[in-house]
Amino acid sequence: MKKHIPLVLRIVVAVILIQTLRFKFLGHPDSIYIFETVGLEPFGRIGIGVIELVAGILLIIRKTVWIGALLSLGVIGGAIFMHLTNLGIEIQDDGGLLFGTAVITFILAGIILFVYKKEIPLLNR
Repeated sequence: MKKHIPLVLRIVVAVILIQTLRFKFLGHPDSIYIFETVGLEPFGRIGIGVIELVAGILLIIRKTVWIGALLSLGVIGGAIFMHLTNLGIEIQDDGGLLFGTAVITFILAGIILFVYKKEIPLLNR
C-alpha cells in the first residue's frame, strides 16, 4: 500500500493541473478575469496553461516525476503569490476554492518532490 501512495499523489496533482486547462485554453471568463487582474492576459494565461500541461505529463512519467513536481511548485507558488498580493483569497465569490486548491496542490507537489528527492541528479552526485 505504501508504494502506491506516491503514485496516487502524482495522479491527483496531475489531474488538478490538467483539469484547469480547459478554462485557460478556452478563455473562460473567470480565467480571463484572473489574468487581466495580474496583467498577464492573454499570453500569460496560455503560457501558464502550457507549463501546467507539461508539469502534469512529467508527473505521470516515472523518470521525470521530480521535474514535474518542481515545475508544479513553481507555477502553483506563483499562483499563491498572486492570490496573496493582487487577487485576494476569494475570486468572484468562489469562497476561496481556487486559492485552497492551489495550496493543496502546492503541498502535494512538495510531498512528491520530497519522496522522489533521490532522483534529482544535482542532489545525488
